[in-house]
Amino acid sequence: MITLQIAFRALLKNKMRASLTVLGVVIGIAAVTTMVSIGESAGKLIQGQFQALGTNVIVVFPGATHRDGVRQGAVTTLTSDDSTAVGKECPSVLATSPLVGASAQVIYGNVNWSPKEMFGVGPDYLIVRNWDLRLGGYFSEQDVTTASKVCVIGQTIAEKLFQTLNPIGKTIRIRNIPFRVVGVLAKKGANIVGDDQDDILLMPFTTVRKRLSGSSFNNINAILVSARSVDVMASAENEIKNLLASRHRIPPGQPTDFNVQNTTEIANVFGIVTGTITAMLAAIAGISLLVGGVGIMNIMLVSVTERTREIGVRMAVGATSHDILLQFLLESMLLSTIGGIIGLLLGIAGSTGITMLINSMSPGVKWPIVVSIPAAVVAIIFAAGVGIFFGFYPARRASLLDPIDALRYE
Repeated sequence: MITLQIAFRALLKNKMRASLTVLGVVIGIAAVTTMVSIGESAGKLIQGQFQALGTNVIVVFPGATHRDGVRQGAVTTLTSDDSTAVGKECPSVLATSPLVGASAQVIYGNVNWSPKEMFGVGPDYLIVRNWDLRLGGYFSEQDVTTASKVCVIGQTIAEKLFQTLNPIGKTIRIRNIPFRVVGVLAKKGANIVGDDQDDILLMPFTTVRKRLSGSSFNNINAILVSARSVDVMASAENEIKNLLASRHRIPPGQPTDFNVQNTTEIANVFGIVTGTITAMLAAIAGISLLVGGVGIMNIMLVSVTERTREIGVRMAVGATSHDILLQFLLESMLLSTIGGIIGLLLGIAGSTGITMLINSMSPGVKWPIVVSIPAAVVAIIFAAGVGIFFGFYPARRASLLDPIDALRYE
């Protein structure tokens, strides 16, 4: 304790020099903390966006047909019966929904609006997407069977067409066909690229196909599938591939006419990319820590030279080499630890400020403000380690001074 007090008083004698010495450590810790926190914020944003797609979602797209080994091009190879079969015959699947795209203006009174997304879907679409209703209800299996003229709208469409009115039960027109609004979806906000997810209109897929497209075919654009849990995503994917290959009469080893995409795998790839970039940026920022450590070593060497006589006096009154070594090590560690704490606070402030700036420039997507606790702990430990590592040589040199020579030093 006495040695620590002596070390602390020694640093206070040269406040300006001590401040300049820790500057490199401050910058290094602040940069590392900021980079890691921003990286984790980006990672959480991406995870949140993929979670917004739904619960453990797997998407099945039509693929290309092949004849005599030659690719014939993309065709619509999926049907609503495929979607039903996947839901019933794949044990790892929780729910499925066919997906049929559409586009048209929506009119209510003298107000019209063109939704960004307009889909024909199945009764379990909200289960797959993990999407709640804010008002009203959802269309039923009976509505799908009879191709009823009902729809569910997103919050943006509700605001554009109805302002403050309750949309439930109101009639809107799509391609001059009347549709009754039965529900309003809960607000989801913008996705990672800034598109408004609430600018959406949902109808029974049979209604889109028969009434809007005038088609009697059973083809659909995609199948949305929800696995029962993250743990069975791979099993669900394999079950879907095997079932559809069997239904489409595709021989083993031959190219399929559909594609299965696992959104969890895509999210993991994005996570790996953001993690790698964060690690690279943190490593680059960490170089300034080494520069700060070299600065500490230089100043401690100067301090040993300046205080040679003081070291001789301490040894003359009974201080051992171990005491001298400990004193200078403590001084070095104090410098780096104080710099680490200041750098950590600046890093937290910096990452928070940068995140708020990003959010102000992109009003749609909100980056989460993340303070990496593990990074903070590692930063402080690393800062103290820098002090010990770079302070050991000056401290060792001081402890090996001959007391008589030190007392004679001018």
